[in-house]
Amino acid sequence: MPKDTRKAQEKQTSWPMRRGLAATAALLLAALAAAPAATAATGTATAGASAAPIKHTLFRGQVLSVTPVATHSRAEVVRYLAALPMATDPVRYGVRAYRLTYRTVDPYGRPTTATGLLTLPDGGGRRLSLVSDTHGTMVSRDYAPSVAEDGRAQSYLFAAAGHAVAAPDYLGLGKGPGLHPYMDTRSAVTASVDMLRAARTAAGRLGRTVNGDVYVTGFSQGGQVAMALGRALEQGADRHFRLRALAPVSGPYDLTGVETPALTDGRVNDVSGVFYMSYFLVAQNRLHPIYKDPAEVFRAPYAGRVEALFDGLHTEEEVVPRLAPTVRELLTDDFYAQLTRPRGGLLAALRANDHVCDWKPAAPVRLYAGNADTDVPIGNARSCARSLAARGVSAPVMNQGDVDHGGSARASLPKIARWFGALEAARGR
Repeated sequence: MPKDTRKAQEKQTSWPMRRGLAATAALLLAALAAAPAATAATGTATAGASAAPIKHTLFRGQVLSVTPVATHSRAEVVRYLAALPMATDPVRYGVRAYRLTYRTVDPYGRPTTATGLLTLPDGGGRRLSLVSDTHGTMVSRDYAPSVAEDGRAQSYLFAAAGHAVAAPDYLGLGKGPGLHPYMDTRSAVTASVDMLRAARTAAGRLGRTVNGDVYVTGFSQGGQVAMALGRALEQGADRHFRLRALAPVSGPYDLTGVETPALTDGRVNDVSGVFYMSYFLVAQNRLHPIYKDPAEVFRAPYAGRVEALFDGLHTEEEVVPRLAPTVRELLTDDFYAQLTRPRGGLLAALRANDHVCDWKPAAPVRLYAGNADTDVPIGNARSCARSLAARGVSAPVMNQGDVDHGGSARASLPKIARWFGALEAARGR
């Protein structure tokens, strides 16, 4: 992709998800990253290193290590968020952040490990409610919250407002082994539930108690995960946790009815559409029989390079210029036609990861979105609201106006922090 063309397209889209929250804060982030790391009374905690073989069903969420990664004063958090820009009025405390390594399971239910970020307020009470924050699309494992300082805006916001925050990296990102099963909802949920368990244990080691109340949010891919995680919690995934509110942001909740058709009708911009579709097909092909040879799906020369690009070691900046300029030029004629009439492995992959709004939450739900989002069109949120309404649940679409994908997060997250705080305060009265 020519440099000038790429720059023009970058202005029209928020294709590196981390840039959607952090592009304007690069210099500040560099300064914050140099701040002294938080120190834990227990240092790096290790569990089970010399234990006998375990049954993974009994040890999901077991903490293997707790590693301090950052500490920031209240003033530093305010400067960080304000530079994005993001409203800072919910900020009351400084924060301390830790990388957790914990046991979980892979998409086939086999034992593995994952990492995630636990962030605690530096102050406030000993007993804390828990916010689950699930992140958006990323291809580089080093962009994950437990590794990258510029992937922590949400965690710092909610922790500074007085919550413990559990932000899973998901499988295959951060310091976890293997490849990331992108958009595999089931394994994202198991990793997120197990991160909640690990956060409860680690917080106890760090002198705080998690009270079991969970407020769930997430952005983009993480918005879809948040809806599915909320369902799992209400259906009893862990008896220690109680879903208190659900506030996803700009999630692709309706893959079959909205997001996939939007790739061909102009609602999703070209750069993001190519990026998402390539990532989805490569990752999902490991779980569903979409193709035997990439040339069955991708045109030359992309068929020969696409799988290697999504190995967790490349950045979005490296991946995007090596892909086609449009979805039409990326895919073969036959497969492009499937985007409007999915069949075979593509249909199986979509169905396996769809219908995250087809349930009846008891906790209150708000669906945040942006009217000018050309990554995940607002029609996804409206479709989700209709599915919930059909089950007797009123879930308002909180339209943030004419903001793009990253802008929808910057506008929504402080409002969500205020809403979670108000709900928690009302429970305490």
